[in-house]
Amino acid sequence: MTSTPGEGLDPGRESEGLIVPAKPVKAGGGKEPWFWVLAKKERIRRLGNLQTPDKIRNLQRKLYLKAKNEPKYRFYVLYDKVYREDILAHAYDMAKANGGAAGVDGLTFEIIERKGVERFLAELREELRNETYRPQPVRRVYIPKPNGGQRPLGIPTIRDRVAQAAAVVVLEPIFEADFTDNAYAYRPKRSAHDAIRRVHELLKEGYTDVVDADLSKYFDTIPHAELMTSVARRVSDGKMLALIKLWLKAPVEERDEQGHRRLTGGSTNKLGTPQGGVASPLLANIYMRRFLEAWEQWRLPERLQSYVVNYADDFVILCRHTAQEAKQTAEKIITGIGLQLNQEKTRVVNAKQEPFDFLGYTFGMCYCNGAKRRYLGAKPSKKRIQRLYAKTREYLHRGNTEPIEDVVGTLNSMLDGWAQYFSYDTISRAYHSVDYRVRIRFRWWLCRRHKVRGAGTRQFPDERLYGELGLLCLAKRLAARRSKAKGETSPRAGCGKTARPVR
Repeated sequence: MTSTPGEGLDPGRESEGLIVPAKPVKAGGGKEPWFWVLAKKERIRRLGNLQTPDKIRNLQRKLYLKAKNEPKYRFYVLYDKVYREDILAHAYDMAKANGGAAGVDGLTFEIIERKGVERFLAELREELRNETYRPQPVRRVYIPKPNGGQRPLGIPTIRDRVAQAAAVVVLEPIFEADFTDNAYAYRPKRSAHDAIRRVHELLKEGYTDVVDADLSKYFDTIPHAELMTSVARRVSDGKMLALIKLWLKAPVEERDEQGHRRLTGGSTNKLGTPQGGVASPLLANIYMRRFLEAWEQWRLPERLQSYVVNYADDFVILCRHTAQEAKQTAEKIITGIGLQLNQEKTRVVNAKQEPFDFLGYTFGMCYCNGAKRRYLGAKPSKKRIQRLYAKTREYLHRGNTEPIEDVVGTLNSMLDGWAQYFSYDTISRAYHSVDYRVRIRFRWWLCRRHKVRGAGTRQFPDERLYGELGLLCLAKRLAARRSKAKGETSPRAGCGKTARPVR
């Protein structure tokens, strides 16, 4: 039952709190460091390989079935399971697989393992069991956003990340039984691709009047009192509720350029769950359920012919000629639960006339190459192609003196991670565009490296880049996969109703 943190994440998208940087991130600049994609990919791989022990899985299955069969049942004995030895050990493995930087105490996984993991977990277990556990302040860092802004990221200490992971192991199956089918983020056996596929299906079914919604600072504005009410609807264990409240009230530590420490938040804070906390995604899903459940209870899918597709704080509403009314209704519900729509970014579009972006994909009318036939398709957005190219430019700078083999390996990892996410529907043109841009930049870097004048097409032709040097060509790999696919009759995905992710 335990979901893999980071499962299905877009490698080019900030992780809404699940993955924290393993290297320091400088403020400003407007670009993610090139190593961000590689770190995400590696952590997702490690988490995917992490198996939940059978004893813990059996507990989760029992909790899930109890919650599913009794929708109004409130669980009253949960806290003692958080400090179970096997659950804490598994929580530590989860935290280590997720990686990330040290918190305010400077303690890293390497230091913990030198001193002894057993000792570390035993001390944490005693604090939890004796109810003397108190979370340490959350270290605040900022990661650059593509638009030039900054996204605040909270990094708890490893001790607090392990405690939160243990609580998530216990709580997740209970709330998973209540989540609606149209919520796709941070859930077992669900991913961004499932949300993208659902949006595409609804468009093809005629729901082309779209509310492209944007919540204003969702993670930072979740009201604590209402969130705790949502948790208490299923949990009556006072100790567990108090533990969650401790994490919500943990102060935030920031340091200026001179290293001066400043604490904010704390017991007076009444809003937000910090992005970076292990429990934050689950708590965010629990609160978003209020909006999604209201949409169903008000019978809006039938009344307005409108369907919501939600991924974390992103959602779209797909309708048949009722988007304006759906937007007004959504705003009424969202305001009623203490949140706010970003009026500048929220818009109503007709997908047949104007494209819209969701989870890194652009949805709208596409053309089959060499034909006039149009179809409603999904393709990687131009912004995501440009962001990948910006990362390659940042990495392939003039001063990069790494061995060519290492450079090619890094580029291939970046390309492979990007292509794994952008593998749905109409992708051929995007792959060719990415190949072209990366090829030009790599050739430029080789010319500077070997002091070659000109464009370098004679010294470094495509055949050498993709052959001898081993650079990954996305278009060639796509063609090879399609040739092996059973029943594949067209060289392009997205032309017709059989479009599907390339695996």
